[in-house]
Amino acid sequence: MSGDAGVGSFAAADYVVFAVMLLVSAAVGVYYAWADRGQRSSSDFLTGGRRLTALPVSLSLTASFMSAITVLSNPAEVYRYGANIVFYGVSYVITMVVTSEVFLPVFYRLAITSTYEYLELRFSRATRLLGTVLFIVQTILYTGIVIYAPALALNQVTGMDLWGAVISTGLVCTFYCTMGGLRAVVWTDVFQLSVMLAGFLSVIIRSVDQQGGVIPIISDSEQGGRLNFWDFDPNPLRRHTFWTISIGGTFVWSSIYGINQAQVQRYISCKSISQARLSLYINLLGLLFILLCSVFAGMCLYSVYKHCDPWTAGLVSAPDQLMPYLVMDILRDYPGLPGLFVAAAYSGSLSTVSSSINALATVTVEDLLRPYTSMSEKQLSWMSKGMTLLYGVLCIGMAGLASLLGGILQAAISIFGIIGGPLLGLFTLGIICPFANSKGALTGLLSGLVLSLWVGIGAQFYPPPPVMARPLSLTTEGCNLSTAGNLTWTSTTPGQTQMSFTTVPVHNNGDTVLLADSWYSLSYLYFSLIGTIIAVVVGVLVSLLTGGWKLKVESRLMLKKEDTSLYHAVRAFNDRVKRCTGEPERAVGAREKTLGGSNPAFCDTDLDRDQQSNMNSH
Repeated sequence: MSGDAGVGSFAAADYVVFAVMLLVSAAVGVYYAWADRGQRSSSDFLTGGRRLTALPVSLSLTASFMSAITVLSNPAEVYRYGANIVFYGVSYVITMVVTSEVFLPVFYRLAITSTYEYLELRFSRATRLLGTVLFIVQTILYTGIVIYAPALALNQVTGMDLWGAVISTGLVCTFYCTMGGLRAVVWTDVFQLSVMLAGFLSVIIRSVDQQGGVIPIISDSEQGGRLNFWDFDPNPLRRHTFWTISIGGTFVWSSIYGINQAQVQRYISCKSISQARLSLYINLLGLLFILLCSVFAGMCLYSVYKHCDPWTAGLVSAPDQLMPYLVMDILRDYPGLPGLFVAAAYSGSLSTVSSSINALATVTVEDLLRPYTSMSEKQLSWMSKGMTLLYGVLCIGMAGLASLLGGILQAAISIFGIIGGPLLGLFTLGIICPFANSKGALTGLLSGLVLSLWVGIGAQFYPPPPVMARPLSLTTEGCNLSTAGNLTWTSTTPGQTQMSFTTVPVHNNGDTVLLADSWYSLSYLYFSLIGTIIAVVVGVLVSLLTGGWKLKVESRLMLKKEDTSLYHAVRAFNDRVKRCTGEPERAVGAREKTLGGSNPAFCDTDLDRDQQSNMNSH
């Protein structure tokens, strides 16, 4: 593929497709505002009246995960570093099992609206407030980036107006969240997931057609070293190996699915715990399918540009622009399809932002207003809508701030995981450790937060050397840059070679390089793991030192063996074995042999009643 500048720009049909996606999303909000006009409580607005079923909830969980950052970044990750991110599938499986067996039973039993209510029930009000504030900070920060990052990438490649896209998506999202509550969020997620999959598949199908089938794409990827699956290096400093992705990824995703309000709020809104569990496992299938799609899209990207890397050639200014560039390149002769892919990327943004806004409104009403005010349910319901509107505007404002942060975008996304790790440790302490007290919980949370922030922020200043990140080779040998003067959509000088992925700065100044290599070069996927482990270890030690072993905790606040599927599976297996081996029948047979045959006219209950009356008379 030559480095042709004329990759096309948005046509009228593309804008129509994008506009239809926004209109349908808004219409869902209007429908649920009308359908639920009789609801009186904030709980109905924020949890959908706890009458949702597994299928829409599972699709919503999947859509919330698949942000535009996933749509744009995962294929670029495969293009630059290889397809070993497919091992995220291992972390997804472990995460769903842990969430279903450990966190879900406790949250569902308590019927809480905000997950942070649990922290007050189990520890103290101060713990609940700190957890709530941390969640609000990380979510606003992350949500602004989710709105802005794809808008920037798509604007620079497609020419679509940057702030028009940011404000329109933000306003539509805020509108349907405010109008329809959680039910609108869930059902728009279902629609947006279908748009995302259609956008992904349109790119994959066209790439396969252009490259002559699936086999050539896999062959190109193999020859280019992209099929680097068998990397079992245990070195924790390596950016991506089987261990960092599967183990580190498990902690990252457990902090999202296990305790993050945006996800928990969905599955506890199911009408039964079995429906909630089912929603998690259907969602797992969705996650695995999307992961495979994004990995294969990255392989398509490499196959198309194996002889002419648009990034190195200066045709795009950032890796996140590679997928939009491919779309505008190979789909330019199909009006509407580039619009479908852009709609897919923005659907990812909408689903993530809507779940975040809904979760932010929930924790504000339940954790910061209800305990300290004497509002009626109707007033709280209106306050929920008001908070949804406020957070929607705030997230759009955060997108504006993200545009000024520049290179700190990646740091902010890392902080999303960094804050989640200590919070995961805090909830784990409460649910698993009966002797954990509020002093241990607060100390553990703060210790985990300080350490994971230190490591995470330090890694931004002292990035790992290329030997740990191991970017794969890219070439511009096949590029035809004769038309480079027409390039107008990137901030990079046309034709200038960028090699930033192979010249990551290493700070070679005495002790710093040792510190960077041994501490800050830790794989970013382990930041969440560090926060979780430190929070648990410090929490346990402080609790034991401050008399935690004397603590009596209500059983409903702890994980019980009866909560787990394994307990019921073992019990059902034992019952089956007893039936198969005929133990009950042998016992009855032995009794009959001793006492003689039973008389069909004889009634045991009459005898019991007679004996009981005799005892009462005495």
